[in-house]
Amino acid sequence: MKILPVLLVLLSTSLYTAKAGHPEKNAEGFVTIFDGKDLSSIVTEGNWQIQDDGSLSLVPREGESGWKRYNHYIWLKEKYADFTFDFEYQHGAGGNSGLYFRCADKIDPTLSGFEVQILDSLGKPDAEMGHHDNGGVIKTKGASKNMSKPAGEWNRMTVTMKGNQLTVVLNGETIHDLDLAAAKEAGKDLPAEGYLSIQDHGQPFRVRNIQVKRL
Repeated sequence: MKILPVLLVLLSTSLYTAKAGHPEKNAEGFVTIFDGKDLSSIVTEGNWQIQDDGSLSLVPREGESGWKRYNHYIWLKEKYADFTFDFEYQHGAGGNSGLYFRCADKIDPTLSGFEVQILDSLGKPDAEMGHHDNGGVIKTKGASKNMSKPAGEWNRMTVTMKGNQLTVVLNGETIHDLDLAAAKEAGKDLPAEGYLSIQDHGQPFRVRNIQVKRL
């Protein structure tokens, strides 16, 4: 019996299974959710397509429009309580999307979770930035600064939830650092954990370098 080849096969299988079941963390503790090649860590229904440049592009199919098709969003498979979610995105002129977090279920994330808005708000004065403008927390608070880049450029957003504290960094500037439990609209729950999602708004939209860290 050739023991060495058998051991190598078993070791290889073991490492593959461990990697598939428990994605490896980098030096900063982040787990890569999308690396430009592998979609196994997210749930998508074919409307998001891998591009040659390693980005993941939303390509609306015939008849698709609006934002209420929740099953067409990018969904991470697990729920997260305290986390940091980091990714890059690109939109065209008039682009619209959003990052959802602490969603108790996937049926209607607008009711059970919270959204950081992504919108083409280029040129709007800081003082006029509302909760529906770029970087705003929907129905909660507008971004403190307008950090929007021109359509077609890549943006980087980092969202951190630790307990009730929400921090959002957009293109290198902190635009939110608030107690979400105190700032949210009256009567809305703040789940202790929930799903993370990137919105399909029925418009072309790209993301890349998606990573998450549990805190």
